[in-house]
Amino acid sequence: MSIYKRNSHWLDEALDKESKECPSLIGNIKADVCIIGGGFTGLWSAIHIKESDPSLDVVIIEKDVCGAGPSGRNGGFVLSWWGKFLTLEKLCGGEEAVRLADASAEAITKIGEFCKNNNIDAHFRQDGWLWAATNNAQIGAWEPTIEAAERYQKYPFDRWAPEKVAHRSGSEKHVAGIFEPYPASIQPALLARGLRRVALERGVRIFEQTPFTKLTKSNPPKIKTPKGEITARKIILAINAWSIQFSELRKALVVVSSDIVTTEPIPKLLSEIGFDDGLTISDGRMLVHYYRTTQDGRIAFGKGGMNGLMPYGGNIGNMFDGPSRLSKDVEHWLKWTYPTLSKVKVNSSWTGPIDRSKSGLPFFGRLNGHEDIFFGAGYSGNGVGPTYIGGRILASLALEKNDQWSNCGLVRQPTRDFPPEPIRYFGGKLVRKAIAARDQAEDKDQKPSALTEKLASLAPAGLSPFKGQKSGIKNQ
Repeated sequence: MSIYKRNSHWLDEALDKESKECPSLIGNIKADVCIIGGGFTGLWSAIHIKESDPSLDVVIIEKDVCGAGPSGRNGGFVLSWWGKFLTLEKLCGGEEAVRLADASAEAITKIGEFCKNNNIDAHFRQDGWLWAATNNAQIGAWEPTIEAAERYQKYPFDRWAPEKVAHRSGSEKHVAGIFEPYPASIQPALLARGLRRVALERGVRIFEQTPFTKLTKSNPPKIKTPKGEITARKIILAINAWSIQFSELRKALVVVSSDIVTTEPIPKLLSEIGFDDGLTISDGRMLVHYYRTTQDGRIAFGKGGMNGLMPYGGNIGNMFDGPSRLSKDVEHWLKWTYPTLSKVKVNSSWTGPIDRSKSGLPFFGRLNGHEDIFFGAGYSGNGVGPTYIGGRILASLALEKNDQWSNCGLVRQPTRDFPPEPIRYFGGKLVRKAIAARDQAEDKDQKPSALTEKLASLAPAGLSPFKGQKSGIKNQ
């Protein structure tokens, strides 16, 4: 049995519904395109490639089962890039930033339509995203983003009165906020397993329990696995946080944990407090809190940012597997946010790795300039929706298309954004401590010290800009 099956009851549920097994690779094969990684990026890439050219032989290898990694155990937020518009504008220029933000919002609707057309019951609910403040310091963190979008006659957010924010979120801890209508919530493992089924139906060959052990940058490139080898004309690396094993990508990524708890089913109580639809919520702290309800009447509450564990070097191992080591802390914040749930039981928790880029946006390209090996990484905790676009980008690159995706502003070579070890590891611990101190001071309506502010400012961009972060890119 997969070790990941113990990571999330969401994956257990998905495996019960989409349980058809795929074999592991034994022997040597050839393919037009080999995709390493059976999560959202890999599956969407395969599906988009097949849509463009059904005759191509596309192979996916996955070290466990498709959806076992972060794609199947994230918070289930399907967000756009409008919350990161400042960063998009700086990276890509205004016109391209608007196009990508619009495309990311459209992708959410397309995911919902894809689920409907392919009988994927992923619990898709398009009820929007509330960017909230849970202390006075967080109020207005969104203003620079709103102003930037309005310069291009774009108005993706609705300003809500504080009373409406508290009412719609089910808690008076939410003192202000803005609402974006495009986002949705899903059960992510059900989506991942559904995409896997569709990929198989369209002729994609999938080998599970098949980790890659070596990438040979030959012409054509080759992938070694424990019991076989794949020679492919094109290779796509869609391995999320595990991208840090490649030095070319590690310099532009830092991996941290995101930790989630879920309550017992409490549909009646959720109805009483007014938080019982698919609204997704995150606050404005640096160690971000994100939460939503589930279709069966639970609250799923997560804590991210630079919270939790960090690997040393490129070795992730199994440190992000199993129940969260920080579940009591996350549960504390759940009940701080929702005091009326003080007696509600938390019955599961898990953790997962987040590949954070400095900008908070993913990047795509050719590995070390190799014409036949492509990568996508750096989703920074917002990958469920954007992986649809990531798959488009990687498909266009692999198919050698000269289009809006292969030439988009997110196709760029990684730069040295984080220091090498051991500075990265021990420096990261200092930054994380400063971030926690900053959040704690702001919860008490106190001003953090100058040193705390300076160290905290070194953190990579998060789910959305925090107060005082005038651009989505810091120190670049």
